Amino acid sequence: MKMGEKRIRIVLKRSLIGTKPRQLATARALGLRKIGSHVDVEPTPSILGMVRNISHLVQFEEIGT
Repeated sequence: MKMGEKRIRIVLKRSLIGTKPRQLATARALGLRKIGSHVDVEPTPSILGMVRNISHLVQFEEIGT
């Protein structure tokens, strides 16, 4: 990771059971499988849009400097 590069950590906090198929597909595309699983990604507009669509299922925070 380069100095000054911003990243966000996305953590799955709620179960995907009973969610709409599109929300399930979004979580899977982000790489989230089980409750508590997390991914560290660059905050591109497409990633932020995906997080916004499943914001009720995930928690995210900015990491890095």
